[in-house]
Parts: sequence; structure tokens; C-alpha cells
Amino acid sequence: MSPVQASLPGEPAWGPRLRAAGVRQALVAEPGAGLPAAHASLWENGTGGWVRAWECAAAVAGRAGFAAPGAKREGDGCSPSGIFGLSLAFGYAPQADTMLPYRRCTAADRWVDDPESPDYNRWVTAPHPARSAERMRRDDALYEFGLVVDYNRDPVVPGAGSAIFVHVRDERGGGTAGCLALPRVEMVALLRRLRPGAVVVFNPAALTG
Repeated sequence: MSPVQASLPGEPAWGPRLRAAGVRQALVAEPGAGLPAAHASLWENGTGGWVRAWECAAAVAGRAGFAAPGAKREGDGCSPSGIFGLSLAFGYAPQADTMLPYRRCTAADRWVDDPESPDYNRWVTAPHPARSAERMRRDDALYEFGLVVDYNRDPVVPGAGSAIFVHVRDERGGGTAGCLALPRVEMVALLRRLRPGAVVVFNPAALTG
């Protein structure tokens, strides 16, 4: 292990790996006390190592929990396990208070979840020939603010899962189809703190190496 990868006192297990990659922010999502509860926290890497800068104990993940690394499948109700980029923020308003690239959702925007489509797990515009696609401008507030999780996006593996986001939690309760969901006020606070280059660590206890 090289010096840059050596653990610092009190550092999370995933810390050395992300420091070596030059990552400065990591959104960490861990299982909570019973399905679908989850705990989310934002860690920032400074000169003294990783520091927890924000946390949310009222998050929820997939209704079936977290899949084992590499085991996530379309429609299984599980959140994936692993480390993924956060490349894009999205929402209903023309602009959002975030430093990440932002895209407004329109009534024509869809996210393809048809594994047989050549545009599987991609943001497209209707009309589109895919047999199944999720509306990005919903009739509720779940996608009022969101983040695209770069899971199964490069390369895209048909059937391995699609449309994994961090978004606003449903106030009626319950888990997600595989996303991480936060109360609206916490989602807004997270967007303000995030910087380009941030990653998300889903289910860190399941990761090795």
C-alpha cells in the first residue's frame, strides 16, 4: 500500500481508496434499522482526512434493501452496492441552487427502463420507441430535486438496473425502486453542498478493496 493510500486515524474503510483517486466529497448511504430505512451522510476530504459534513437519518433506499455488489437487476426493488459518480442534478425548476451541472425536467423527458431498448438506462425525449420509460416530470414532488447516480451507465448492461437517482422522499412512506430518497429539506441542503467530482458510496459494508 502506497503512502497516499494509508489509512488515517478514524478514517472510514473506503477513505484511502477515494483519497487516492482524488475524490473530495462522498455521499455515503448505509442500511438503516429495518427495510427500507437508510442513513445518508456527506463526507469531505480535507488536509486532515475525511470529515462528516452533513447527515440525514430519515433517508430510504430500495424497498428490498441493497443488492450485493454486481447483483442489482431491473425491477428487483434493490439499491445497488458500489461507488458511483454523481454527474448531473435535475429538477422541475429552471435552475437549482447547486454547483453541479443541472437539467430541467420537461413533460417530454423520459428515462428508458426497457432492457431491450438500445437507449436502456438513458435520458431521452418522447416520443420514443422504447416499450417502457419513466417520466422525469412527474405529477408528484419526488423528482422536484434529484441527482443522477452513474450506475450501469458506462458501459450499460441490459437488465442490470436503470434510473438510479437520489431524489425527494415520498411523504407517504415506503421505499424506492432502487434509488436513495431524502426529505425535501435535506435534498435541497445536499444539492447546495455538493461539488463537481463528488461520488456516492452505496452500502459501504458490502464493498472490499
